[in-house]
Amino acid sequence: MPGPLMMKIPNRVFINSFFINLGLTALSALLFAGSFPNLLVENGIPFLAWIAYAPVFFLLYRVSLGASVFWGALYGYTAYALFNYWLTAFHPLAGLIVGCIYLVYNAALFFFLRLAIILFPKRAYLVQWVIWMAYEYLRTKGFLGYSYGITGYSQWRMIPLIQIANIFGVWGVSALVVFPSVIIAHAIKEQIANSKEQSKRKNPILTLLIAHCSLLFWLLSLIAALIYGFSLPSDFSSSPQAHIALIQHNTDPWKGGIEEYKNNLAVLKRLSNQALAAQPQPDMVVWSETAFVPRIYWHETYRDDPASWRLVKELLDYLSIQKVPFVIGNDDARKEPAKNPNAEEKHRVDYNAAMLFENGKISGVYRKLHLVPFTEHFPYKKQFPAIYRALVKADTHFWEKGTEAKVFEGPGFAFSTPICFEDTFGYISRKFAQNGAQVIVNMSNDAWSKSLPAQNQHLSMAVFRSVETRLSMVRATASGQTCGIAPDGRIIAVAKPFSEAALGVAIPVEKSNTVYTRLGDFLPQGFTIAAVFLLLFGTVARIIKCLPIKSKNAAG
Repeated sequence: MPGPLMMKIPNRVFINSFFINLGLTALSALLFAGSFPNLLVENGIPFLAWIAYAPVFFLLYRVSLGASVFWGALYGYTAYALFNYWLTAFHPLAGLIVGCIYLVYNAALFFFLRLAIILFPKRAYLVQWVIWMAYEYLRTKGFLGYSYGITGYSQWRMIPLIQIANIFGVWGVSALVVFPSVIIAHAIKEQIANSKEQSKRKNPILTLLIAHCSLLFWLLSLIAALIYGFSLPSDFSSSPQAHIALIQHNTDPWKGGIEEYKNNLAVLKRLSNQALAAQPQPDMVVWSETAFVPRIYWHETYRDDPASWRLVKELLDYLSIQKVPFVIGNDDARKEPAKNPNAEEKHRVDYNAAMLFENGKISGVYRKLHLVPFTEHFPYKKQFPAIYRALVKADTHFWEKGTEAKVFEGPGFAFSTPICFEDTFGYISRKFAQNGAQVIVNMSNDAWSKSLPAQNQHLSMAVFRSVETRLSMVRATASGQTCGIAPDGRIIAVAKPFSEAALGVAIPVEKSNTVYTRLGDFLPQGFTIAAVFLLLFGTVARIIKCLPIKSKNAAG
């Protein structure tokens, strides 16, 4: 019968192992959050991303298949609580919801990463790399699609490196950055195994250089990416230039009522006049997402609210005397009985829109295609009525989806207007580029976050939209980051965040002809197909290996 000492030793081993795993999880979460813009470092520390996942990849060699689910859940929630802490400024439940989503996602992810070790013990790190890349892609799809935290975005300031995005999208950068984590974890595991076996091969780096062609392939790929990035032209002075004025009014336009809307319009007009008085005069003036809240088309057409109509008329009178076009974010409300049969609501349907005004008249409208889940769009009213009622009670402003990737004919150049969240997805700017856009004009409102890291995290993704399409981008935001971005991702000029600004930028006008514009997300789609195939193949092979083999002498 075992004595008390024998009982304590296993418990002590378990406790020590648990706290080591906890430390590895916390370290990985901190490295992940630190690689992106954060409270301590304004632009993030991009180097951290290259090693950020090594602790949890190593953890997976230490735990069972069942335990991997727990550690994945803990990592997912912790990493996004640190990274997206600012979501609680929108609503106390927002951060909790996103944390829980990534708790579930990473629980499943870690299960498959651990399964890769079981199915492919010698080459697990390669399979894990493929699975991780598939995960990064898949989590941007569907209703819950969310691009914040894609590894490649951490490198947004590394201009030569990110040029490969015009071939592979952000996914090519992610692939390069994630690989060191899997190889480091594998090296540590190999070193520990070799030490236990008292092998002479105690140098993990030497072991990897000799034994693994994959590491050499990664090094050559990294060198090729840098050579490619440095070889691309970065001087656009010979290209036609567009002069665009970007208005940052430094308010959350949705706060308050008609008096606040009136004060906000006065600020927008004053800043616009300041921009129009500059030399050279801008070709176009851009306001931010829903910078003007009263529904312009609705109140001009139906005039059912005298106070709102007077404010709309003041805006239209101002625009009618301007010699340059204005692009303004607004709620494009229309009567559409087919979509809203409710007569009490006057059959009103709302679209988050960008409107092009020329001589005080609306000459074009773009309606947002990709809406923010829960806060702008919830298509599961019948399936989850309780959630829908809770969102309505929280005064959620639901929008209808647009249907067209609109390209506006501007003053000497064609442009498109992804609205806020939309510039975090490569496929949307790609659609605009395919349709003939020469400039991307983003309109955003991150003022509600009251967070510079939140605004910089958003900007980090916008940079890649320029690189992927090789088109210039301008961003007009409520409170930051209002800026101009060159086709290679360099930030030309940026307004001081959380301040009023009329930023004039001169940007090159180009035509998109990149591989990414033509082929899109072929790389992550390939990773996804490969991940599914490898997991299925490995599972089937293991099942066959475990089947009993009949003896040759057996009867029958």
